[in-house]
Amino acid sequence: MNERKTEGFMQRMRGKVKSAWGDITDDEYDKFGGNVDQLVGWVKQKTGEAEDSIRERLRKMDEEEEEPAKTERM
Repeated sequence: MNERKTEGFMQRMRGKVKSAWGDITDDEYDKFGGNVDQLVGWVKQKTGEAEDSIRERLRKMDEEEEEPAKTERM
């Protein structure tokens, strides 16, 4: 397993802990952040892609999703 894939696995585990902490404390921000960390870690583990690149793709996808909603409101 290469280094990025190992980092991805560890990031997924941190995300699970963060998400569980959000459940315990009923903190929506921690729950969501933990889920995002898990997703990034999973992609990193499967592809070996850099974390910055994965997060940038997710950010662009989120922006694309918001654009139609803004147009519909007008």
